[in-house]
Amino acid sequence: MLLSKKTFNFAVGKLLKSKAMSNFKDWTRDKLKKRFGLKRVYDHQTLIDWKKRSESISIDDLERLMLERVQENIVRYVDYWNEDEVKLKLIAAILLLVRFDSDDLSGFSQREIQGNVDGEELKGIPDFIVARGKQEIEAPFFFLHEYKKELDNNSPDPAAQCLSAMLLAYEQNLTVPEMAGKPIHGVYIIGRQWFFVILQDREYAISLAHDCTHQAEIMDILRHMKACQNIITEIWGE
Repeated sequence: MLLSKKTFNFAVGKLLKSKAMSNFKDWTRDKLKKRFGLKRVYDHQTLIDWKKRSESISIDDLERLMLERVQENIVRYVDYWNEDEVKLKLIAAILLLVRFDSDDLSGFSQREIQGNVDGEELKGIPDFIVARGKQEIEAPFFFLHEYKKELDNNSPDPAAQCLSAMLLAYEQNLTVPEMAGKPIHGVYIIGRQWFFVILQDREYAISLAHDCTHQAEIMDILRHMKACQNIITEIWGE
């Protein structure tokens, strides 16, 4: 039986939609809102709780000394660093002080993740993920994304790149009993500025910028990261 032109076009359109594929870097927050219904909220309780928890985290003398030395270099040179230099000279130093790795959990770097959300195939390579697993990523919990230098930043929307990866993780985690419905935590970084992010039930919230050239704020960044590690431990155990 021959198909009418209208029926044929509808079938082709449906097939193309089901095969749609995009990279995290292709998204903006406006596109995420239109395609997936992502909504920004400004008083997300999980982000508020994350901040409150971070305020109770202590920093020992060795951690404080290390961060002070890192901060001295940031103040002088961060304007000139490229993405790899930001990774090596800033991000790595902070991650070193947070013990994300355990028998069941790992911090993964430069690993591609891919999956389907509402008929859209999403994929990309986040800079850092904390997830269950040792060699293969299972049940991601935390994303650290977008090591961008401050000048000549050509990324259309660094927040959206982080959020698109977090959205994929949230949807995939719905099949994992320990993580189903739980918020995904994240942070994206633009030069000296750190933004903490929460995504849950197609709603997200972004913190105010934390400027790591200020001593109090780089300490606060570490507290947030350590608080996140504590939350992960509560879910998965030691």
